Amino acid sequence: MERIVEQTLLFDFYGELLTQHQQRVYEDVVLNDCSYSEVAEEYRISRQGVHDLVKRCNQALEGYEAKLHLVEKFLSIRDKVEKIDKLAEGQPEIQKISNEILEEL
Repeated sequence: MERIVEQTLLFDFYGELLTQHQQRVYEDVVLNDCSYSEVAEEYRISRQGVHDLVKRCNQALEGYEAKLHLVEKFLSIRDKVEKIDKLAEGQPEIQKISNEILEEL
């Protein structure tokens, strides 16, 4: 999986477990594609501090996934429902249900 997609999914599932400060810095660097320098200036910390914080956040998010496997389960369910949707071509009731499940995910 592409690293940015992986980081985004991990943050979507486990981001609330980070502190508010960690969330803001992580969002700016990873999701908003701001440079370490820009984020360091905004939060009045060093570039190295930003780098270290993002690295710790990545480790924490990956640790949560290693224990809980929520992203893995989500991706597996999504893939299976997409397969069901393809197999159910011509069967509108089944396709409707699979589309509803995909929307809920």
